[in-house]
Amino acid sequence: MTVLSFFRELYSLDTLDTRFTTSSSTPLKTVDGNSSKTVERDGKATPADTSPPRWRTPEFYIYLLVFLFCVPQMYWAVVQVSQPDSPSYSKYEPLLSPGWLFGRKVDNSDGQYAGFRDNIPVLAVLVIVHPLLRRAYERLFPSYTEVSNGSANPKAGVQSANQRLRYRLAFDFWSALVYIAALNGSSFLKIILILFINFKIGTTLPRNAIPTTTWVFNIVILFANELCQGYRYSAIGNILSVPAAAEWGKTLDSYGGLNPRWEVLFKITILRMISFNFDHYWALDRSRAGSPIEKKQLDPSALSERDRVAMPAPEWTFTSFRAYVAYILYPPLYLAGPIVTFNDYISQCTYQSPSISTRRTTLYGIRFLLTLFCMEFLQHTTYAVAISKVTSDWSVYTPFQLSMLAYFNLHIIWLKLMIPWRFFRLWALVDGIDPPENMIRCMSDNYSPFGFWRSWHRSFNRWTIRYIYIPMGGGPGGGQGRVRGILNMLAVFTFVAMWHDINLRLLMWGWLVTFFFVPEILATMAFPKSKWKTRPNTYRVLCGIGGVGNVLMMMAANLVGFAVGLDGLMGLVRGIIGSWQGAVFMLAACSTLFVGVQVMFEHREEEKRNGVRLKC
Repeated sequence: MTVLSFFRELYSLDTLDTRFTTSSSTPLKTVDGNSSKTVERDGKATPADTSPPRWRTPEFYIYLLVFLFCVPQMYWAVVQVSQPDSPSYSKYEPLLSPGWLFGRKVDNSDGQYAGFRDNIPVLAVLVIVHPLLRRAYERLFPSYTEVSNGSANPKAGVQSANQRLRYRLAFDFWSALVYIAALNGSSFLKIILILFINFKIGTTLPRNAIPTTTWVFNIVILFANELCQGYRYSAIGNILSVPAAAEWGKTLDSYGGLNPRWEVLFKITILRMISFNFDHYWALDRSRAGSPIEKKQLDPSALSERDRVAMPAPEWTFTSFRAYVAYILYPPLYLAGPIVTFNDYISQCTYQSPSISTRRTTLYGIRFLLTLFCMEFLQHTTYAVAISKVTSDWSVYTPFQLSMLAYFNLHIIWLKLMIPWRFFRLWALVDGIDPPENMIRCMSDNYSPFGFWRSWHRSFNRWTIRYIYIPMGGGPGGGQGRVRGILNMLAVFTFVAMWHDINLRLLMWGWLVTFFFVPEILATMAFPKSKWKTRPNTYRVLCGIGGVGNVLMMMAANLVGFAVGLDGLMGLVRGIIGSWQGAVFMLAACSTLFVGVQVMFEHREEEKRNGVRLKC
C-alpha cells in the first residue's frame, strides 16, 4: 500500500462512517478486514446523473490558484494578530496557558473544550480499561458463543444472540453505575431518581398519556436542572427547615465526584430518556401486528440501519429497568453522545454491527489523533477565541483581520465539538457499538442551511427528525405544506436552542437558522433545476451566488449563537463594512466565497460519480 492510497482510505467516507456510503435501507452483511470497503452491501448503486469532471478544466485551474493564494493569507492574518507584538496582546495574554508547541502559549480559554482537553489522559485510560473489563467479564461468565452472521443453525444463533444481549446489558448496567458514581458523586442518587420517574412514565401510564407526559416531564427537568443548579442537598435541607438535614446536605454536596455540575451535561441524557419512552410507545402499537423480522423474513444479524432504528426491541427490554439504565447511562456515550436510539442500542447489543472491524476502528482512531493535533496546532498559533473574549473595540483590526478572526472562531467551534464527539464514538466502536458520526463535512464545506444542519451534530438532527419533526407532520410539501414545514422547523430549532442553553442568545440563533432556511426554499421554488437542464453552467452560477449568501447567513447565525453574540456580531460587521476599504474587501471576499462554493459543488458531483449521495 502506498502512502497516497493509505491516506485515501484514511479520509474516505467509508472509514468515517459506513452510513455515508450505504443506503439506510440496505442490510449490512459481512466484514472483510483486508479491504477499505469492509462491508458487503445488497443491491447496486444507482447510476449517477452527474456532469463530466471539471477538475482539469481552465476554470478549476484558476480556482486552484485562488486557493493557493488565499488560504495561506487567511491563516496568516490570524497568526499576525496572535503575536506578542500585537497591540491587544496584553489584554488577552492572561487567558493563555503554557503550551508545548513551538515555544508558544496555548489558547485554552474556551471552557467547554478545556474541560475535555484537560481530561484527555484520564479519558484515554477509560477507552482502554472499559473494553478490557468487558472482555474479562465475558471470560469469567462464558455462557454464550459469539454470533456469526448467517449461522447454519438459526435457533442456536438466536439463543446465543439473546444471551449476548443479556450479558452486555448486565455489564453495561453495573459499569454505568460505577461510572456515574465516580463521575457525579452523591448526585448519582438524583440522576437515578429522575431516570426512575421517566421509566415509570414510559412503562406504566396508559399508552395515550405517554407522549404528552414524557415531553412535559423532560422539558420541566431541562429547565429545573438549570434553575435549581442541580438540586443541591443543602438547599433541599434548608427548604425542609431541618438543621440536621441541611448539615447532612452539605456533607453530601462535598462529594461531587469528578464532575460536580452533573446537570450541565445531563441534556444528552434527556434525549435518550425521550427516545426510550417513544420507542416503547410506538412498540406498543406495532406489537399487535407481530414480529416485523418474521413477517419480512429478515436476517436479524444483518439488519439495515433503518430497520435497527425502527423495529421495536424485544418486549422484555422495555420493562427491564436494568436494560433502561444500561442504555441511558452507557459510559462511552453518556457525556456527549453521539445519540443512539433505544431500538438501535438493543439491536447492536444483540448482534454486533458488521460495520465494525478492527481495521476501520484503527483508521478512525488515527484520524481522530490527526484531528486532535490539528486543534492543538491552531490553539498554539492562533488566539481567535481569547481575542474575541476581551475585544470590545474592533477598530484596531483591518476588515480582513476581523473577518478571519470570525472565520477561525467558527472553525474552533467546529473542532471543539467534533473532537469530543469523535473521541466518545471511538470509545463506543472499541466497545462494539457503532453510533452515527456527528460531523460529516468540514465547516468550510457547507453552502446550504439544510445541508449544514444535516451534517452538524448529525445524530441530534436525526433525533429531532424522528421524535419531533415527523410526529409534527414533517416537512414542506406545497402551498400550505411549505408554511407548515417552516413552522415545524421553527418549533424544532426553538427546542434545539433551549436544549443547548436557556438564554436569549441561543433562542435568537435558533430563530435565525429557521429564518435563513426561507431564502433557500424560495430560491428553489423560483429556480427549479428541471427548467435549467439546457443551461447547466448558468444554473451553476446562480446556485453559486445563492450559496455565497447562504454561507454569510450561516456564519452570522453561528457567531451569534456560539461565539460573540449579537452585539459582537454587529461590532464585527461595522468594522468590516464601515469604510470604503471594507466594502471593497467584502466584494473580494464574496468573490472568493463564490470560488469556494463552486469547488463544493464539484466535490459533491465527484461523490455522486463514486456512488455516494449525501443530502448535505
